[in-house]
Amino acid sequence: MTKQYETSSLSIKAWAEEDRPREKMILKGKSALSDSELIAILIGSGTREESAVEVAKKILDQVNGDLNALGKKTLKELTTVKGIGEAKAVSVMAALELGRRRQQTPVKTRPQIRSSRDAYAVLAPLLEDLPHEEFWILLLNRANRVVAKEQISLGGVAGTVVDAKLIFKKALEHLASGIILCHNHPSGNLQPSKADCDITAKLKTAGKALEINVLDHLIISEQGYFSFADEGRM
Repeated sequence: MTKQYETSSLSIKAWAEEDRPREKMILKGKSALSDSELIAILIGSGTREESAVEVAKKILDQVNGDLNALGKKTLKELTTVKGIGEAKAVSVMAALELGRRRQQTPVKTRPQIRSSRDAYAVLAPLLEDLPHEEFWILLLNRANRVVAKEQISLGGVAGTVVDAKLIFKKALEHLASGIILCHNHPSGNLQPSKADCDITAKLKTAGKALEINVLDHLIISEQGYFSFADEGRM
């Protein structure tokens, strides 16, 4: 009679894709993984008899599932688990040390954008001295705090191409509630061109459909900045 194997004894590669730790993280996010699955990703592989997840469970069994206690384990103690050599033990120790340092690191406050002047203060250092045009966006959360700054395009002295699809792809990736558009004029002229006005209107309309507010468009140069919102052109 052919021997039947339990699912838990199979190689991770033989599991359903949604049950494999790496694939599960990609599909469902890191919070969906158990402690043993996260450790399994760190160690990468198990033994001929046990999957990486099963080996990870044995590591946790050493400390009754207490991650704080696991963080105090020495290299020698971790390598007493079958399937855990020095390289795998070092990976686990390094990850736990990063977690410890993260807890000790103060959270940096994201700048809050209350006016065009606030947006200019964030973006001017990136753009005001450039000899060519670049187009950037500020991505904001519901509290108008900056979640990301993204360069959209880089052009020449006279202009740069703006891809609306790329802008809203970035916004969706960051779950942004609002966007501030920005580009520079190397010539020093702060007045918007017809192309500037057209792209602003186009992006504002597209943003409404996605419920992502396009709040302003700044033009920056060494002379200062122009704000579409301040001028009532949004």
